[in-house]
Amino acid sequence: MKIGIIGAGKVGTALAYSMKKKGLHISAISDVSRESLSLAERYLGKGILYTVDNTKAVNSSDVIAVTTQDREIGRVAEEIYDSPAIVDGKLFFHTSGARPSSVLTPLDGKGAILGSLHPLQTFPDIESAICVLPSTYIFIEGAASAIKALTRIGESIGCKVVIIEGSRKVFYHLSAVFVCNLLCALFHSAESVMDRADIGLEPFYPIINATIDNIERAGPLASLTGPVIRGDMETVHDHLKAIADMGLEREVYRALSLVALGMARKRNVLDEELLKALEVVLRST
Repeated sequence: MKIGIIGAGKVGTALAYSMKKKGLHISAISDVSRESLSLAERYLGKGILYTVDNTKAVNSSDVIAVTTQDREIGRVAEEIYDSPAIVDGKLFFHTSGARPSSVLTPLDGKGAILGSLHPLQTFPDIESAICVLPSTYIFIEGAASAIKALTRIGESIGCKVVIIEGSRKVFYHLSAVFVCNLLCALFHSAESVMDRADIGLEPFYPIINATIDNIERAGPLASLTGPVIRGDMETVHDHLKAIADMGLEREVYRALSLVALGMARKRNVLDEELLKALEVVLRST
């Protein structure tokens, strides 16, 4: 199985490195940027075709990974479809978390097999991507004939492969945004509140890590603590009053506290009268 990579960015280079390390044959890497190709070569070494021509990468490979940014995947597929590249019988997969394999259409019209493979991970740079990939879950979907090859590739780079339906990928990706991207946004919002106490984020790392450990062990519902789950209406009121002039942070607090209120209801730890009173405070204060 000769694997070609279209897109020599963080994801493409890290995936190629991980696959090569596990003995898979990386045949070619293409990218419009020669600088990106040079960086990829530093990680992957000689014996691979580095090219700015996607057609050459396709013709040198049996399996082609499109690891470009999401907005470029469809354009790359159309470019290859209109080119003289040989695609019949070859597996094409992309690495978008939000898009199904059908975004590679119209290549299937020329006999290509379509799929997608997404590492459920955050990749700020190539080095960190290489480090975390072995412990990462890999989500795949696509044509039945693609699943076997994608499973082999996924198992070579990650800890576990999970098959997902293409129609559900948007919810899968949205889940990842909540636990990763929006978590960063939440911490950034928290820093704005910390500024008012003249403290930074560092003292909060132990409680952050303990919370993550608790969630991993028992799940978010059982791990929830704080004023809402205790029914401490006075503290909730004081919090909202303290950030009355911080519109965005206040809305974040209110929205997530309403989620916590729903969790308290599921935990059945507060009587309904107190739950309703807390909801009134959160929605109207």
